[in-house]
Amino acid sequence: MKYYSVEFRLSPCNEAYCDVLFAEIAALGFESYEYNQEGIVGYIPCNNFNGDELNKILSEFPVENVDIKYEVNSAPDENWNALWEQEGFQPIHIDNLICVHDTRTAAQDVKYDITINPCQAFGTGSHQTTRMLLKILSEMDLTNKKVIDAGTGTGILSIMCFMKGASDILAYDIDEWSVRNAINNAQINGAENIEVREGDCNVLKPEDKAHLLIANINRNILIADMEKFADALLPHGLLLLSGFYVDDIPLLEKRAGQLGMKLTETRNSEEWAMVLFETDTTCRMDV
Repeated sequence: MKYYSVEFRLSPCNEAYCDVLFAEIAALGFESYEYNQEGIVGYIPCNNFNGDELNKILSEFPVENVDIKYEVNSAPDENWNALWEQEGFQPIHIDNLICVHDTRTAAQDVKYDITINPCQAFGTGSHQTTRMLLKILSEMDLTNKKVIDAGTGTGILSIMCFMKGASDILAYDIDEWSVRNAINNAQINGAENIEVREGDCNVLKPEDKAHLLIANINRNILIADMEKFADALLPHGLLLLSGFYVDDIPLLEKRAGQLGMKLTETRNSEEWAMVLFETDTTCRMDV
């Protein structure tokens, strides 16, 4: 498959801004990226590239006062996924309780040992948002609970829910590659009760109801999809969100309040945030 390499130059530039940028452009079909001194280089199949859509996303970049310029070039003919798999990733430990590692690393002596082959899908556990979500999931009693994992990526959060005793887990992702990867990772961990669908929140059917819905996605998508999330939650269900900054919490709380959900907990890791809402249908507004 032919690829474009798109070099993004950010001013100012730091790793957090680069992570936000890739979270935004991943929905366009960008499959992987690497850092450089000025920003990131993203790789996308040529037939997925749409300059108008990319310009629109950059014009609506959720971090203020960041200037982004880009240059598109033809990438060398290489098997990007084979390169990714060859490099792998170092095991990720969270509070001596959780370990995330690939299939080339031996099982770890921790309570929750998660094995994944990331294959370019987002979510190895290295990012602050994924780590926060794994940590809070490890503290929940999900025995016989129904869970929805929106934007599943590698399926890592679904696998954690399986290890916590969830009975039914529905995961979905807009990216075909991520869907295949999540299915494979579920099989590696023996999580046969994880169903993975391809698409956005519209893949949720009226009968798809959950005690817990998790989404680690950027702020704009979370706000746009929150009504679907609220409709998919059972009474007193929980909505667990990350993928945004601490400064974004008031916007998310306002939208959640309109949909009959109350904020029960917040956590942060540096500037990245996580929130937990609980449904309270008695206060839902018609919006």
